[in-house]
Amino acid sequence: MLTKKKKLSKKEIKQDKLVETYYKAYGYFEENKSRMLTYAVVLVVVVFAAIYYVNHKKENNEKAEVLLSQVMNLYDQGSYLEAIEGRPAQNIIGLKKIVEDYGSTENGETAKIYLANSYDMLGKPDEALKYYSDYDGDISIYKATALAGQAGIYAGRKEYEKAADLFKKASRISKTDVLNPDYMLNASINYIKAGKEEEAKDLLESIKKDYPASQATSKADEYLAMVD
Repeated sequence: MLTKKKKLSKKEIKQDKLVETYYKAYGYFEENKSRMLTYAVVLVVVVFAAIYYVNHKKENNEKAEVLLSQVMNLYDQGSYLEAIEGRPAQNIIGLKKIVEDYGSTENGETAKIYLANSYDMLGKPDEALKYYSDYDGDISIYKATALAGQAGIYAGRKEYEKAADLFKKASRISKTDVLNPDYMLNASINYIKAGKEEEAKDLLESIKKDYPASQATSKADEYLAMVD
């Protein structure tokens, strides 16, 4: 004789679904545990690698800061060749070596600017241009310096329009850079030499408007008289 099937309560239905979900999850884990464990190991490796990279880069940046501070005395004294090569007898590492070993750090990037300046002062524009162009740091004043350094070299090569564009770009890096009116003035002069008088006029008028107290303003009047 068939008995009437017992109707399950809501609680019992929920319990059955929970058990079913558990066994499905357990079954999935059993089928894929080797793959999941591999993913977990890879994730752990990636996390530790990222931590190591950040700490290693921070450590290298601190080393570059110490080395840079030691060689800056030579740079400030105008001993540019020694600043580049260092003084091995006194255990002073040169700018070139600092860039080679720590160029990817912020202080290593800063060393590129001083290295480029040193080559420029020694009359080696090709080497200077190489390091000015290679600057990739985050400090706005050095970004502008790198662009202006390139501009000066191109101006020396009589590539006036290229020089003007770079000087103009340097003046747009930071609104607080005290050298902005000088960069703009140099851009104007090179635009005039390149036959771009309208571009020069716009910049000269901007100097007078935005930097009325700067020394560049008095010279701006002289050059405006040339293009008017």
